[in-house]
Amino acid sequence: MAIIEVRDLRKAYGGRPVVDGVSFTVEEGEVFGILGPNGAGKTTTVECVEGLRVPDSGVIRVAGLDPVADHERVTHLLGAQLQESELQPKLTVREALELYSALYPRPVDWRPLASRLGLDAKLTTRFAKLSGGQKQRLFIALALIGGPRVVVLDELTTGLDPRARRDTWQLIEEIRDSGVTVLLVTHFMEEAQRLCDRVAVIDEGRLAALDTPSGLIARSSASTVISFTPSRPLAEPELYALPDVMSVAAPGGRVVIHGSDDTVNAVITLLARHRVTARQLRVTEASLDDAFLDITAGQDRTAPAQDRTAQAQDAARRPNAPHTPEERV
Repeated sequence: MAIIEVRDLRKAYGGRPVVDGVSFTVEEGEVFGILGPNGAGKTTTVECVEGLRVPDSGVIRVAGLDPVADHERVTHLLGAQLQESELQPKLTVREALELYSALYPRPVDWRPLASRLGLDAKLTTRFAKLSGGQKQRLFIALALIGGPRVVVLDELTTGLDPRARRDTWQLIEEIRDSGVTVLLVTHFMEEAQRLCDRVAVIDEGRLAALDTPSGLIARSSASTVISFTPSRPLAEPELYALPDVMSVAAPGGRVVIHGSDDTVNAVITLLARHRVTARQLRVTEASLDDAFLDITAGQDRTAPAQDRTAQAQDAARRPNAPHTPEERV
């Protein structure tokens, strides 16, 4: 069943459409990713889902509830880690966790959550003294502390070092396995490819693609690249005769072949038949990066400065907004 439903969502600032007819559903228990270039409308979309922005038109339902009309009820089943958030500078990590726990009727135990996110050594540290990555981990904990059915994570691992990022990915996988639905906004293609069951690509305010990561990659025009240094030369016509070969080059004696997954097996068979050893064999497959670049190629990413003023004015009208930062589209 769909726990999030978005139909024909539209939002404009200063007469400029930022979200222009976006529709999608998120199934209960899945990790649903939203990708897009800067200024594509990703954050505006998820803030409408969270009830932090009022859509100009369209329908949004979270577990059958309207995020604006039923805002208080939605806040008890949806947790959110915003792209930009702040706490009182003198508030300690422990105080923040205890405060947020008190806001929910059935909060999770924040102690193991803090430990899992590497915050147990920072419980007495004031918010102002935390590093950017530590603040990010704290906001992830605060998004999960209410035991939500849905959690929205906007730029989940921005500011985290590679180890903390991978630890956080594992945590999200555990959250998904526990039955929580995750709506993930990210710029990291590796993150989306690893975590997401399905991905929506939003470009210029519109839904440009919606598929599984593997489905998007399969639609990409990017090729599989096979490179190796052969123990003795190979005849170029034989390489071109292999399935799906697009190009063959041999700079400095190293063979580079652009083809498909079928090409890889054919190359290995050819090498074995001729008893040629392939030194430093590398196979680089098409990735979600390639698919993303294909989908969003050639768009103008500039936005008029006056749109920012309209966005800031709209932020001041958010229902029950905890803060009014500048809009991050």
